[in-house]
Amino acid sequence: MESGMKRIATFLGVVLVLAAFGVTANGAPPRAERGKELTVARIYGGPSLSGHLARALAWSPDGKTLTFLEAEGHGKGWRPALWALDVKTGEKHELVSAEKLEQVLPANPAPATQATGLGRHPPAQYEWAPDGSALLFADPTSLSWFDLKTQTPRTLVSGKEPLADPKISPNGEYVSFIRDHNLYSVSVKDAKVHALTSGGTEAIRKGELDWVYPEELDLTTAYWWAPDSSAVAFLEMDERNVNQYPLVDFASYTGEADEERYPVAGGINPTVHVYVVPASGGTPMRMDTGENTDVYLPRVKWLTDSRHLAIQRLNRAQTELDLLDADVATGKTHALLTEKDPYWINLGDELYFFKDGKRFLWSSERSGYRHLYLYDLDGKELGQVTKGEWEVTGLGAVDEERGEVYFTATEKSPMERQVYRVKVDGTGMERVTKSYGMHHAMFARDASAFADTCSNTSAPPRQELLGADGTRIATIEENKVPELAEYHLSPVEFVKVKADDGTELNAYLIKPTDFDPTKKYPVLVYTYGGPHAQVVLDGWGGATFLWHEMLAQKGIAIFALDNRGSAGRGHVFEEPIHYHFGKMELSDQRDGVMWLKSQPWVDGNRIGIWGWSYGGHMTLHAMFEAGDLFKVGFAGGPVTDWHFYDTIYTERYMGLPQEHEKDYEASSPILHAAGLKGKLLIAHGTGDDNVHFANTLTLINTLIENGKYIEVMPFPGRGHGVSDEAARIVLMDRVTKFFLKNLAGE
Repeated sequence: MESGMKRIATFLGVVLVLAAFGVTANGAPPRAERGKELTVARIYGGPSLSGHLARALAWSPDGKTLTFLEAEGHGKGWRPALWALDVKTGEKHELVSAEKLEQVLPANPAPATQATGLGRHPPAQYEWAPDGSALLFADPTSLSWFDLKTQTPRTLVSGKEPLADPKISPNGEYVSFIRDHNLYSVSVKDAKVHALTSGGTEAIRKGELDWVYPEELDLTTAYWWAPDSSAVAFLEMDERNVNQYPLVDFASYTGEADEERYPVAGGINPTVHVYVVPASGGTPMRMDTGENTDVYLPRVKWLTDSRHLAIQRLNRAQTELDLLDADVATGKTHALLTEKDPYWINLGDELYFFKDGKRFLWSSERSGYRHLYLYDLDGKELGQVTKGEWEVTGLGAVDEERGEVYFTATEKSPMERQVYRVKVDGTGMERVTKSYGMHHAMFARDASAFADTCSNTSAPPRQELLGADGTRIATIEENKVPELAEYHLSPVEFVKVKADDGTELNAYLIKPTDFDPTKKYPVLVYTYGGPHAQVVLDGWGGATFLWHEMLAQKGIAIFALDNRGSAGRGHVFEEPIHYHFGKMELSDQRDGVMWLKSQPWVDGNRIGIWGWSYGGHMTLHAMFEAGDLFKVGFAGGPVTDWHFYDTIYTERYMGLPQEHEKDYEASSPILHAAGLKGKLLIAHGTGDDNVHFANTLTLINTLIENGKYIEVMPFPGRGHGVSDEAARIVLMDRVTKFFLKNLAGE
């Protein structure tokens, strides 16, 4: 009886796994039966059909407890309590009640209006004291110290002036923060505040980030405590010569505008220096990063001795990266190592200094794939820790006692992210996570356990607490959404498509509900196409995925393909786009369409395309240059001319416009706007601080000059994502009707 049940369970498990990958046990795609109809209002309204996850996960300093905010309501009724999960027992208990939290946290924190620049990284709402006895809570204008034993808060800083980026010193005696463009610290003992810097302004930021560094270099902070709390290193960002771009408030009677310091391609960047200031205050010491200030200083990290600072220096062309060792007492530096690349260098966040003060881990794409390398402090390579035709996508933790390194990688599949561990000498690599799909690991400081957020195309993300070996300890948030079952979602089918030169490209299909292979169906192509992003992933796709499923219910098939230039397959897969945005990407997308047209069920005369941001840029290339293939397109927030875009991103791939003007012109969809044949819809927020509204206005003018009509939806004051619920529902309702009319013929 027992063995029979095991065989049945194993068979059902195989069927479920195959179905999740878009095939049934006999190899044919499963057929979705028609269920409840999805609607735009339901997809983009609340509560989310993707469910909800525990928020603000944090590890206690000893690694024995994982804490998180868990809400008693959702949306406007969100009322969180802070919960603690015991790693040893897997049991959960309330650490700070909702009533207590209301005293130290805003009742319903407002989301960032722009998910760009500093908005890319929402601020932490709390931090553990180093000894585990208290928590620091932050709201926009105050800092509170919460004693866990007495369950009482104590105000450290309050007032009307906004403050940002609070951090507790490693010894727990001070809390630092940014206010009025300067760096301050407050004593935990007596709440006395003193300034660590002076002279900071909107144009000269001290310890405070600008817009472009977090947006394009993914930097999350501009200051760092020494491990022994003796000093603080910080960036000074001088933006006085950076172009100021007006973001006009068209709803104002007087034409008011916010000035954004936005360095356009070929323009002047902020001048950045690294300083170190004693924790007790005093004159900051500037680190010598060279006479040439037209460089980037994108990473700073203390060595374990608190006497040296590692500074990464990237040249403006982004082809040469130096790892500098700075003596904080003198400011003198020397290079530990230098990376060079004929195309460009992608920055990593895998630098790790061992406690023995003799070795460090470094990541490099020198093989064409990002891997980990071991060095000594003289800059001598001791060995390669990981290798293969796959890439490391993140360093999770280092267990120095066991000599093991934990990391996330694409070794199993470029469409997945799995967690692995390997010995420091490169032996004994094994996969830790077992379930297929996308995994994001947050490790305890001692690497004894990690919180795993995982999902696949058939299920929204869930959160689990796992041991270092991948053994499940407890479920943090199962995140079941029973309502999803009512819609009978069509399965995602992963396929391989060959480009004209034989390169295999990853793609997926969502076939219409009640799919009949004897019928002909229209297809909507979904694209992003640019660097550092993928659309073909075995992970939950949220509202976009559900909108695709809604179109499948209405008889439109969905197709997505990751062209060359996309992430997940190493630097070698990105390189063909160098100096030529849109060319190789469109060539691969054309090959994807030719594959579609070879399928007997595809109506080759009814193929559309859509994408947002770089995907909008790609949609314009497709509509203007491949009008014989694409009948209809929708471009959201598109870049139309790379002269409009920022220095760091654009020059990384395109070089300086002063040196590559012809490449800039050729990479602009505007050059071919006269070739528009089909129907085109564009949506753009007038307050977009990332891809400025001028991109769309310039394209409109060119189309007018060529006698071409398109439909444009401007969204007053909205940012790059047009993400507020009301606007998103109106937008996607219009886009739905646009495709149903012009692609499905309704």
